[in-house]
Amino acid sequence: MVENFDPRQRTKKVVVIMPAYNAEKTLERTVADIPREWVDEIILTDDASQDRTVEIARKLGLRVFVHEKNLGYGGNQKTCYREALKLGAEIVVMVHPDHQYDPRVIPDLILPLLRDECDAVFGSRMLGGSALEGGMPKWKFLANLFLTALENAAFWVYLTEYHSGFRAYSRRYLEQVKYELNSNDFVFDTEIIAQGVIHGLRIREIPIRTRYFPEASQIGFWRSVVYGLSIIKTVIKYKLHTWRIWRQEQFT
Repeated sequence: MVENFDPRQRTKKVVVIMPAYNAEKTLERTVADIPREWVDEIILTDDASQDRTVEIARKLGLRVFVHEKNLGYGGNQKTCYREALKLGAEIVVMVHPDHQYDPRVIPDLILPLLRDECDAVFGSRMLGGSALEGGMPKWKFLANLFLTALENAAFWVYLTEYHSGFRAYSRRYLEQVKYELNSNDFVFDTEIIAQGVIHGLRIREIPIRTRYFPEASQIGFWRSVVYGLSIIKTVIKYKLHTWRIWRQEQFT
């Protein structure tokens, strides 16, 4: 339990990464909720925002990296992980700066990693059934269930969700998988799970709540359709690789 763990006794460096794009309205609130006694550094990578995200991040004292052109959500994560590992991070926590996920549960997210009980911990909106209560549109909820069932069947694991952006990885996880070969788009999140599974890395989930409100970043219906199709493509590539029909470098 977190209550029985003193964060001052941590022996592992914890770095929060924030892949940001046009987050000026929610960044300050998100950073304010990060429990700083559990975190050593915060990195924000700005993906060519057109607002004051970079200015606010620097004012808050974050370590800021700026893309000159927009690389996409997956491309942003790649920079975040690369820079976090350069800083000597032993645990990397991804926090979206749109305040959709509650950073105050970071201790629950990283405690299993601090205790070497697993290699990654994912926050799941589906555990505990709080997704709809938090305002997730019903069509997204149903699509999430379908895609998760498909991914579980393909990867031979059981997770309640593959699509949450609130995650923590060990250094071992990030150094073992070839995340640089993944998509620069949203399907990056599924690809990095598939890579972990094929390498036998241990994944755990904790229940989290989510908030849907106008300033929270989210993709619309047609963008979600493209996302769903890209997941199906990833599943096919994964199976072809594991069946030794078509070798995929990203899964080696």
